[in-house]
Amino acid sequence: MLRGTPTRSIIGVVLMALSLNAHAETIFGRVVSVADGDTLTILDTNNQTFKIRLAAIDAPEKTQAFSNRAKLTLSKLCYDKEAEAKIETKDRYGRYVAEVYCEGFNANTSQLSDGMAWVYTQYAKKFPHYRSLEDAARQQRIGLWADHSPTPPWEFRRNKQR
Repeated sequence: MLRGTPTRSIIGVVLMALSLNAHAETIFGRVVSVADGDTLTILDTNNQTFKIRLAAIDAPEKTQAFSNRAKLTLSKLCYDKEAEAKIETKDRYGRYVAEVYCEGFNANTSQLSDGMAWVYTQYAKKFPHYRSLEDAARQQRIGLWADHSPTPPWEFRRNKQR
């Protein structure tokens, strides 16, 4: 009788791990807050919140030009709407990094098309099509591209640390 118990325990642990992994790949819920132009929070059906960083894009920092517009644009698209976050990874701050769809619209690509974010090149290898969206917004001088020489957020952060 005791011989079968460890095997069943191992199978149970493996099944539980697979179940958790499957849940971690996609999060479904309602967007309950938008922190800035590339970060939002989703409340799932179990009343669990998930802070989500939009994958492969970088929106202006809070004290940077176009920050408020980037946040407002993301809010209009996602706030208080049903969302699906396809998780890529977790960042060093514990946020999930994901491609997010709000009522079917891709928030990542919308922010780029609306000129509210840059492609975050070092993290965009899985999203080669993002570059053309940024380029189109740049050429049309949409959003932050209306400025002649907008400062990318990673440079703004680096200069702020000095």
